[in-house]
Amino acid sequence: MAFLDIDCMCLHWALFGGQRCTRCKTPYQRCSSQDSLDEQAMVDYFKEVEIIQRSGDAETQEEVQLKVADEGEQEEAWLMEAGLATLFDESASDGEDSIALLSTLTRTQAAAVERRVETLKQTLRKRNKPYSVPDVREIFKPASQSNGAGPGTPGGGADAETDINLEVSFSEQALTYKEGLKVTQPQNEADDRLPDFRVSQDKTGQTRVGDLSAEDMKKVRRLVLIEMSALFDTCGIEVKAHKALKVRVRESGLFGVSLSTLLEQDQRRIPGTKVPLILQHLMSHIEEQGLDTEGVLRIPGAATRVKAVCHELEHKFYEGVFPWQSLKQHDAASLLKLFIRELPYPLLTVEYFSAFTSVLKLPTKKQQLQALNLLVLLLPEPNRDTLKALLEFFQRVTDHKDRNKMTLNNVAVVMAPNIFMCKGFRSKISEQQEFAMATGTANIVRLLVRYQNLLWTIPKFVLNQVRKHNMENQRKMHRDRAVKKLLKKMAYDRERASDKQEKNTEAEGGFIRVQAPQFSKVSMAVQLTEDLKASDVLTHFLSQERSPSVKREDLCLYEMGGNIKERCLDEETYITALLELNPSAEWVIKSVQH
Repeated sequence: MAFLDIDCMCLHWALFGGQRCTRCKTPYQRCSSQDSLDEQAMVDYFKEVEIIQRSGDAETQEEVQLKVADEGEQEEAWLMEAGLATLFDESASDGEDSIALLSTLTRTQAAAVERRVETLKQTLRKRNKPYSVPDVREIFKPASQSNGAGPGTPGGGADAETDINLEVSFSEQALTYKEGLKVTQPQNEADDRLPDFRVSQDKTGQTRVGDLSAEDMKKVRRLVLIEMSALFDTCGIEVKAHKALKVRVRESGLFGVSLSTLLEQDQRRIPGTKVPLILQHLMSHIEEQGLDTEGVLRIPGAATRVKAVCHELEHKFYEGVFPWQSLKQHDAASLLKLFIRELPYPLLTVEYFSAFTSVLKLPTKKQQLQALNLLVLLLPEPNRDTLKALLEFFQRVTDHKDRNKMTLNNVAVVMAPNIFMCKGFRSKISEQQEFAMATGTANIVRLLVRYQNLLWTIPKFVLNQVRKHNMENQRKMHRDRAVKKLLKKMAYDRERASDKQEKNTEAEGGFIRVQAPQFSKVSMAVQLTEDLKASDVLTHFLSQERSPSVKREDLCLYEMGGNIKERCLDEETYITALLELNPSAEWVIKSVQH
C-alpha cells in the first residue's frame, strides 16, 4: 500500500545518522531539508511506516498504479471541471455561463486558461483531429484588459510577511513577488517558529465554507481551480493530475468503504451527518480516555487485537452493541489510522494529490498556505468535512503536548504516512527521494494542522468574482428575454422598482428592513449607522422575539439577492460597508444547522 520501500528494518538513515547501515551496507546522505523536522521526529515517521507494513493490511489491498493523464487529456478534463468546456466543444451547454465566467478572470487566471487551451489545440493538431478551439487572443482580450489583479493592487493592504491578503488574487500577488525578484528557497520551521499568519479585518465580513448557497459554491469551486492552477503556473511549478482510480470498492461496512457510501449509510440513521459516524466515535473515545496519555496516536495498539476489534466493529457498530468501554485507547488510535488508510480513494483525492505534495515547492510559507487554502476549497464536501474533523482532533491532541509529548511535529510525522500512503501511490524511489517525500508529507500535515482556521476561508477576491459572475448572468438574462415576456417583465420590474424605491427610501432614511419569516417577529426595521454590525442586528432581533426557544448561536443574518444568492454573515460584518458592495441585498434572519 505504501509508496515507500523500507527493506532494512533498522530504518537506515534515521538510526544511523546518515551513515552506512551495517545491516544492508547502503550509504545514506542527509537531505538538505532535514532541519525542518528533528531527527527523532523522523524516526517516528519511519517507525509508523514499519508498523503499517507489519499490520498486514497492505497485503489485502489491491495493487493499483496511478497513471498521469495523456497529453491533451489533462487539459480537456481541466477545462470541463472549470466550467469552460465550450472552449473546445461548441456543443457544450454552458456557453453563456462560460462567457460570464471568463469576464471575471484576472490576468494570471486568464493566462492559466489560455495556456491549457493552447496546449489542447497543439495536441489536437498533432493528432490531425478536427477541432473548433477558438483563437485565445479573442477569448481573453476582455479579461486581460479589464480585470488586472482585481480590487486593489497586489502589493496593497497586506505587505507584512505574516499578513494574508484575501482581497487580491493569490496568483497576482505571486507575480508581483516574482517580478520584485524576491527569490528565496522554501523554509520550514519548528513548531515554535512557524509564523502567526493573520487576516486583516474586512468590514464586509469573512466568508467560510458553508456560508454560501450551493449554486454560488459551484462558481467558487470553478474559480478556485483556475486560481490554484494560475498560482502554480506563476511560480513555474508543473502539477500533473492523475487519472481517476478504478478500484473494486466495498458497498457497505466501515473500513475500506468510500466516504460517500459511509455517509449514505450514516444519514439514513442520523440525517445531516457530514463526518462518518465510526470516525466520530473513534475520536470521541480517544478523547474520553484522556488526551494526557503519553504517546497517544504514536504508540500502536496490539496488532492482533486491533484486527479482532475491527472485525467486531464491522458486525456490531450499527447495531449499537459494540462494547466501547472495553476498547483500549491505543487500539482506538490504531483503528482511526487504519480507517484513513483503508479508504479506497485518498482523503486528499486522486485528482489533487499531486498538487498537495507540490505545495512545498512554492517559494514562501505564505504562498504555501494560500495554495493549501485553495486546495481545501477544491476538495469534495465529504472529504473536506472529514479532513476538518481530523485536523480539529489533531489540534486538541497537541493542546495537551506538555503531558502527552505529542507536539505538532510529532502528530504530523505519525499521521503523514497514514494520510499519504494510500492505494495507487506505490512507486520505486531512491532513498534520497524517500526521505524527501517523508519530510515533505510530514510538513504538509504540519501546515494543515497549524493553519486550519485559515484554510476554510473563501478569499474575498473569489467572492467578488462570484458577485461579478452573477451580475453578468443577470444582465444576459434580462437582455435575451423573449419579446412575448417583455410586458410581463416590465410590469414585474415596475413592481420591483417600487419595492426597491421603498427599500432605498427606508435605507436613505436611516433604516434597513430585516425579514425573519421563520419566527414570530417576521419583520423589523433596524436603524442604520456606520457602526452597525450583523451581531447588533441579531441582538436587536432577540430583544423583540417572543419565542423562548430561540438561541443566539442558532441564528444567522443572511445577505440575500442582488449580486449573491445567499450568504450567512459573520457577526463582525458592517452592514453599511456591505450595502456599498451589494446595494440591492435583502436581509433575512434564519436558523442555522450546526
